[in-house]
Parts: sequence; structure tokens; C-alpha cells
Amino acid sequence: MTLEPVHIKAISSMVARIDSLSDDDDPEKAPELFELLNELEYEGKVVLKALGKLFRAKVDIDRMSLAEDPFGNTYSCDSGSTNPISFNSGLYVDLCHCSIGSTPTDLDLHSKWTMVMSAYSPGTGMVIDTTGGWEYFDENEGRASIVKIRPGLLKKRVDRMVHNIALYMSESEHILWLMEKFDKDGFFIMDGPIYPKQLMYWMVVGSDDVQIRDDENAKRILQNYVDIMDHHITNRRPLIGFVKNPEDMQVMITLRKKYEMSDLPWLRDSQFFKNVLSPGANECGGKGNDEGKSSRWITYTNWFLQPNQFYENMMDSTSLVLDQDLKHEFPKEDYAITFFMVFVPSIDVLFKIESPFGITKDEQMRDKITRKVLHDIAVNGIPITLSKADSLAKIRISEKKLIKGMFKGQKIDTIYNDVRWGESIDDQ
Repeated sequence: MTLEPVHIKAISSMVARIDSLSDDDDPEKAPELFELLNELEYEGKVVLKALGKLFRAKVDIDRMSLAEDPFGNTYSCDSGSTNPISFNSGLYVDLCHCSIGSTPTDLDLHSKWTMVMSAYSPGTGMVIDTTGGWEYFDENEGRASIVKIRPGLLKKRVDRMVHNIALYMSESEHILWLMEKFDKDGFFIMDGPIYPKQLMYWMVVGSDDVQIRDDENAKRILQNYVDIMDHHITNRRPLIGFVKNPEDMQVMITLRKKYEMSDLPWLRDSQFFKNVLSPGANECGGKGNDEGKSSRWITYTNWFLQPNQFYENMMDSTSLVLDQDLKHEFPKEDYAITFFMVFVPSIDVLFKIESPFGITKDEQMRDKITRKVLHDIAVNGIPITLSKADSLAKIRISEKKLIKGMFKGQKIDTIYNDVRWGESIDDQ
């Protein structure tokens, strides 16, 4: 159906009614609330705490892009996925493969691949021949593994869990395989959060429908990430997670509950931080909101420690060490999440930069990481090494169709939307 002028007019009328009900935000409101983040507590637990001085700052994009990169070598990891595939037989599979990009380009690293196919069937009759280890190919440049989630563990969220196991297994195993090859003075960027947060959530939630906490693959993944953090903390090598689309709500939820701020206009923390860091918010962007002037700047916050209430009350810590059986070299608090926020006004995008407390409790390291991130954003919008890893790992639509066609004995479980829309975009 094509929208006719009469439809457009009706839509315009509805939009005007919504817009007329929204008051202009007080430009002082967000900065004033920001001061509460120096140490934000709720029910005796620290939700957020500034590492060092609480501040907001800005840098000139041109000057930062021309400054010297604080690190000579940068490495980044990313994974591509077929996305979960379900079949009429009840079988679910997902294939993920991971790659590492580097700047300057290291062809030896770029040529290495780790592929993991995860599979799940609720019944015990389905034969899934797991590899039991790695099968190497392409003259040992690539390796592949099939892992199986034990039957009966999943009654809901099957697609998501199958995807998480394939994604985080391929990613963590690939990093462990190659991280010793990184330059000792290099900088490592993970695409997204530093931890497999969705998997961590279901590892501690007492659900009869999602019992992934009893799956050996899930436990192995958590241990892999602990080992990755231990390596970087021990060797004082910087590691960050570059979160392009932060979805946290913890700060906003806490402010509403603690201070009974029912009139807060923001749902996500990212919306709040955008207002805090937008040009015109006190000292961050100067006066006014001139687009030409704002395009010159990148604005950012200090680092914060986020030690408790991850996923509100479901997890009592942001530390990766969730299970007493996990082996770790440092105190649990060293694995807690720390972060700072970066806002690019010219494209109206906010990024969250994560790192474990064991690395960022050193002020000099925090400053060096901050300069590196600001430099990479000024030069390329997002770190160019992250773009390289994304390009290397991408599984394209034509390749996904080819992989699906390899399951000769299985018929894909098709729903109406698959017929109506198909795979019209490359989303991995």
C-alpha cells in the first residue's frame, strides 16, 4: 500500500500532538544529575562510582586525529554468524567464525580462522556427531569444531542460546589461540562488551526453561574469558570492549528508585549520557547548539566502576567470576566492569568503552586507553582495526544460503515472515 496525501496529513497531525506535549529539556537537568554519579548507591550497594575525578571533557577532532597513536599495534576480534537455523525435525544450529584484524596489517593473523557450529535438539534421538576437539584445515590456518548443548536443557530461548554458544565459543577460543602472537605493547579491542553478558545472566538465573548453567560448553566459555582477562591483567596489556549500541538502564532505574524521580525523561542510560555530553551542556560543548561548531568535537566522561547489580537484582556483581569452580588469578573485584562514555555530536552517536577493573585501576593506563580510543574515533569514526575484523568475519547472505543448502536431510522450519520478507539485508 502506498501512503496517500490524506494518510500523510493524518500522520502529521498525530506527530504534532505528541510533539506539543513534550516540553523542552532543561539544559541544566542532565549535568546536575551527572553529579550524582560520583558515587551512586542503592540499598547499600555501589551501583556506579567514578574512578578518580568526575568530569566531562571534549577534544578537537582534527587535532586528535593528527596526534600520535599511543600504541604502535592494534588488534581487534569479531565474529560472523549464519544466525540460528531451525529445522522441522526440531534441530537448531548456528555457525560462527571468528577472525582477528590488526593495524598495521598482519597477514599471518588475518589468515587464521576459528569456526564453531553449535547444535541443539530437545530429543535424544537426533544424532549430532560432535568433533570432540579441533579439526584443522587450510594447512592449519583454520580450525573447526561442532559442539552440542545437552538435550532437555532448553525449553525457551533456544535460538538465542544456540547463537550465544557458537558466538562466544568461537570468539574466546580464537583469542586464546592467537593472543600470544600480539605485540607486547599492542592494544586489543573486542567488538561489543568484554563479557558474554546474556550467557552470564542465564548462568545464574534459576530457570527451568533455560538451564544453560548446566551445559559444559557454557562453563568452558566463562573460563575462557577469565583466562583472557588474566592474561591481559598479568601482562598489563590494555583490553577494551567497544560497545556501539549500549542498552544499559541501570543508572536511570537507580535514580528513579532512590530519588523518586518519576519525571525522568530517559529510559536508557545512553539517552541520559547523550544529554550530558551534548554541545551546550555546560562546559562540554560551549554555548549554543551550532551544528558546525559541534562537528569539531568529541565529548567524553571520566571512567566509572560498575561493581554491582548487573541486570538489576538477578546478578549481584558485574564480575565475570560467577562460579566457584572457575579458576582465576586475581580477586573477584578485578573482573568487575569499568567504562567511560564517548559522544560524537557530528553523527549523534554514543559509544560505551569497557575494560576490567584489574586493568583500569591504574590511572595512567586509563588515560592511555582514553587517548587511544579518542584518537581512533577521530581518525575513522570507529577504530579502523575493528572495521577490518568485521570485514574479515562477515558471513554474507549468499554464503548463508549456501550453508543452509548443505543440510540435505533437513527441511528448514519456515514461517510466514520468511516467505514474505526473506533475507533482504546483510545483518552480520
